[in-house]
Amino acid sequence: MTTAHEAPATPEGAESIVGAATGLLDAYAPGDARFFASPTRTLLAHGVRAEVPHDERPLPLRVAETLDAQRRAGNLAPMVVGAVPFDPGAPAQLAVPEAVHWAPPLREDPLIALPAPAPRTAGWDVRPVPAPEAYAASVAEAVRRMKAGEFAKVVLARTLELRAPGALDIPAMLQRLARRDPAGYTFSVPSGPGRTLLGASPELLVARRGTRLVANPLAGSTPRSPDLAEDVRRAAALLESAKDLHEHAVVIDAVREALAPYCTELDVPALPTLIRTATMWHLSTTVVGTLREPAVSALELAHAMHPTPAVGGTPTATAREVIRELEPFDRGLYTGMVGWGDAGGDGEWVVTIRCAEAEQDTLRLFAGAGVVADSSPAAETAETGAKFRTFLDAVGVDRDTVGA
Repeated sequence: MTTAHEAPATPEGAESIVGAATGLLDAYAPGDARFFASPTRTLLAHGVRAEVPHDERPLPLRVAETLDAQRRAGNLAPMVVGAVPFDPGAPAQLAVPEAVHWAPPLREDPLIALPAPAPRTAGWDVRPVPAPEAYAASVAEAVRRMKAGEFAKVVLARTLELRAPGALDIPAMLQRLARRDPAGYTFSVPSGPGRTLLGASPELLVARRGTRLVANPLAGSTPRSPDLAEDVRRAAALLESAKDLHEHAVVIDAVREALAPYCTELDVPALPTLIRTATMWHLSTTVVGTLREPAVSALELAHAMHPTPAVGGTPTATAREVIRELEPFDRGLYTGMVGWGDAGGDGEWVVTIRCAEAEQDTLRLFAGAGVVADSSPAAETAETGAKFRTFLDAVGVDRDTVGA
């Protein structure tokens, strides 16, 4: 393991020993700690050397200047870790940590197979915002406006507000999220005074290493089934769904348009494949590119794509306005991006989905669905309900008992 005072860490430079990655997971405690695990590495950061300021300058410039100031101050390998909100104009929660510890991916640590602590299963007070029927009505209104030609797609979200009978056990929730899907992207970072953003995202917005970039947009989903035959049938149906293939194509076109100016080569497969989480099947496309200018950072690439139609809609400006009109809450960091970036420009940024914000005894869960002209309000409501399962399972709440 290395610290922020030493040379930049890479997966090859991390210690490949049993327990290295799970040791970082076990060492996490909320407060000023930041945890991020991906298929390539595990990261645990402590303390705050500097915070990225909020002003009118573009976020990548503010981050670059913060990291440059850290290097001039003697920090040999500065990096930022944290979260960026859905609204690009809102304050980001990015900090340069005092120390950073690295390990190989969780999926390579045999100890990740050990069970997580059992969740508390009773005493939760659950309130949907909006109610499922109100959310379905918003989907119907969006469909009406799309059929009238106002816009092509919008992603509408809803929340569940869970109140516990006592203080939340955030480290235990993180353990359950990470051990349930160790090959995914698991995170827990401060989101404000006394607040923590944690989750398990399946979607890589962009990663950069040297001149190579990788993006893995997801769009088009269906809930999984505990019955193997039905699960396979749903996966096959998703690959042939005209509605979902169209939704996916809209996102891929936007990603290609955003990344192409930065690349000498950009490989975009013609057809999507499938990826699965514990609760969902998703249409997935892995985009790989070679940067034209090595100085372009992972965060700059992520900023150029954010927010994609997978979390906002298209046209972007119209979709944002529809979201403001139809969602009765502020998304905050939900559907933003979370990850890390170093002074050399490398980094990993994932889409902030399958997440919740924790504060004292309250947990707010978020889930959304892409709505197009032939969407069904009942189906989109059911899809968001299935997406809540990631967190409901982590906290021990039966989804069927909360009307989600």
